[in-house]
Amino acid sequence: MRPGPLVVVGDTLLDVDVEGEADRLCPDAPVPVVAGARENSRPGGAGLAALLAASAGAEVVLITAAGDDESGRRLRELLSGRVEVVRLPLSGGTPTKTRIRARGQTLLRLDTGEGRAVTGPDGHRPRGAASRLSGSAPYVPGARGSGSELRRAIAAIRGAGAILASDYGLGTVEVMRGVLAEATAPLVWDPHPRGRAPLPGCALVTPSEAEARLLCAGSYGSPDQAARRLLHDLDVEAVAITLGARGAVLARRGERLLEIAPPFPVSGADPCGAGDRFAGAAALALGGGAGAEEAVRHAVEAATRFVGDGGAAAVRLSASGPRERFPLEEGGRPAAGADGERFLPPELGDRPRTPLELAEAVRAAGGRLVATGGCFDLLHAGHVSLLRRARALGDALIVCVNSDDSVRGLKGPGRPVVNEEDRVEVLRALECVDGVAVFDESTPVSLIERLRPDVWVKGGDYAESDLPEAETVRRAGGEVVILPLVPGRSTTDLIAAARAAL
Repeated sequence: MRPGPLVVVGDTLLDVDVEGEADRLCPDAPVPVVAGARENSRPGGAGLAALLAASAGAEVVLITAAGDDESGRRLRELLSGRVEVVRLPLSGGTPTKTRIRARGQTLLRLDTGEGRAVTGPDGHRPRGAASRLSGSAPYVPGARGSGSELRRAIAAIRGAGAILASDYGLGTVEVMRGVLAEATAPLVWDPHPRGRAPLPGCALVTPSEAEARLLCAGSYGSPDQAARRLLHDLDVEAVAITLGARGAVLARRGERLLEIAPPFPVSGADPCGAGDRFAGAAALALGGGAGAEEAVRHAVEAATRFVGDGGAAAVRLSASGPRERFPLEEGGRPAAGADGERFLPPELGDRPRTPLELAEAVRAAGGRLVATGGCFDLLHAGHVSLLRRARALGDALIVCVNSDDSVRGLKGPGRPVVNEEDRVEVLRALECVDGVAVFDESTPVSLIERLRPDVWVKGGDYAESDLPEAETVRRAGGEVVILPLVPGRSTTDLIAAARAAL
């Protein structure tokens, strides 16, 4: 498995669904009247691919062009706290697609905004030699330095575990093409009619059947023939042509052709966004060390489940996040311990709602509560990566922190290095953390019984049976998700390095 996030490079659109009831025709024209309209916005294009990958628990960086108009600001709000966005400049309005829908069917689509990604601030796009542009520093999620967004983009690609190029022809992939050509991580290319041909050497190209017809330039015979031809013509490692409800056909160098059927039938559902889910799932699998066949089988299953759950139209996001939906009262800032509410001084924070109150508010609003736990002594990039991925699994994240006494009991008399109050304060400062609770026992079982999270996240290579809290989570109707840690990042290593430097 390669360390590093999934980096999605591509064009992001704002998708708006206006949904209502259509029970009559307009008296002055033979068109339906849509009444009681409700509006739902979500990222589209590369933004949707990034969002869906993050919702599966992946750490995701999105490199995209975004404007400063209302649609661009809305996009950034929707993505905030879910994926790391590296924003390139956009010339023109943010592309927006508005669908008028009734009874699950699209009646009309309005397209506005023809903005395109532009070259770097010096007027030139990066042309390889990425190391000269970005220096030797690795990409650190959430970091903000003095370098330009272009430098951040290059550093992200260099540090990627896998890369997805989602090319809608609006310039983002073109701006980064030279850097993508030098990438060492597995590169999945999701082509679209207005985009350029994929780079030679891609690990996987994922056109739909309609896109494969265009790539074959009028000589399309069948999906099988097209997959073999594109494998040769594009000079890539594998081609998977997606076939909707029929699954996908996979061609690989030196291997027999495979037809991969979906795990279960899905009929009558809106397939919008299925290609984005497919490409993202395949990229994550390749980054995790899977071969092309395993990656495509995983992607077919992920896309099928996505469509079965309602597709892109079922994606519901809150731009403001739970902090604004659940306004806070004045007063001190508490952290809930297993022995009751534990109030910390008000000067240490500005979010006084208790974690238990936050949990109840999330449930009352129909949200999905995520919780995780640990000592979080000497917070490092591995911790931040885990917390960001955990937050992407729901609508609010509560971090359960071992008290000083609990840490000493688990780690020994020399720990914690950072005291309880400071550890809580640092965690609360993170954008991805909505609440912090402190417990005194060796495990957070008692606290979990009170919080009742929908998702309990643990970082590491545990089996679920190894976690004493797993049964408590399941008994309350929740699920346990185990996320991989970032290799080479640990508090123990930090302490050892500090001692060696003395």
